[in-house]
Amino acid sequence: METRRLEYLVDLERLGSMRAVADQHLTTTSVVSQQLALLQQELGAHLLERVGRGVRLTAAGSRLAARASGILASLDEARRDFDPEAEPQGTLRVAGFATAARALFPIMRELAASHPGVRLVLEEQEPDEAFALVDAGRIDLALVYDYTLAPLRIPPGYESKRLWDGEWGIGVPDSVATDLPGGGLEPLPNRDLMLALRKREWIGNSRNNADEIAIGVLASLADYEPNVTHQSDDLALVEDLIAAEFGVGMLPLTREPRDNVQIVRMQHPPMLRASAAYLRGTAEWPLLRHVLDRLTAS
Repeated sequence: METRRLEYLVDLERLGSMRAVADQHLTTTSVVSQQLALLQQELGAHLLERVGRGVRLTAAGSRLAARASGILASLDEARRDFDPEAEPQGTLRVAGFATAARALFPIMRELAASHPGVRLVLEEQEPDEAFALVDAGRIDLALVYDYTLAPLRIPPGYESKRLWDGEWGIGVPDSVATDLPGGGLEPLPNRDLMLALRKREWIGNSRNNADEIAIGVLASLADYEPNVTHQSDDLALVEDLIAAEFGVGMLPLTREPRDNVQIVRMQHPPMLRASAAYLRGTAEWPLLRHVLDRLTAS
């Protein structure tokens, strides 16, 4: 069903004559008449009836005009969504890891103040889970991460933008740090640090194997396989396990460690890389483009 024919029908009810509709659309009455006749054929319904020398909508035509008004309004809204000059509007659904989700808070506050009709809805998810939600149509934007030692494959049909990089170290209890060269206060060669931690239990991620892959690559420098015994996707719990001396694990160097935890720096630290991923072409949506611009600017 062509939307132009629906527009003619709605305007005929509003304006009352074929001539007025033709003038409104800068066309001829014969074109309007022909298009409305085709609309009747498509639906197999009688939409117009003669009244003197003019026409008016039948009851069926009026019902369709009422529905068409809503359809056309929705189409106009959809077009505005992709108008590069349009202001952000609508709801953006985001799934991502906790650190990246928190980076959205200032943007959410800014949009709440400047565009009250805009909403950002967050779900905390690991990368594979976020991609699955985008594929299912439940999420518009995935905030994902990987490590230089465990690269993430962006699925076909997606585009991505790098948001930030961050160095990671190994979190150890203070008692372990004191046995390291320099008390663990100076950057250590990767192999030397992993050799010193050879007999330690390790803490991995319960929902993403990237941490265990990265730990495995580091341990391979010292010719052993790490003993990963505990798993958590919560950095606070990872730190608690380290502080309680139940193991060691990867932590960001920017994190302020809690008591009895020291984050040891390596001479060649693994890097965490945060990215925003979305289906190809959707960045033309003003709301998504605005959020991406703000994320990459921060």
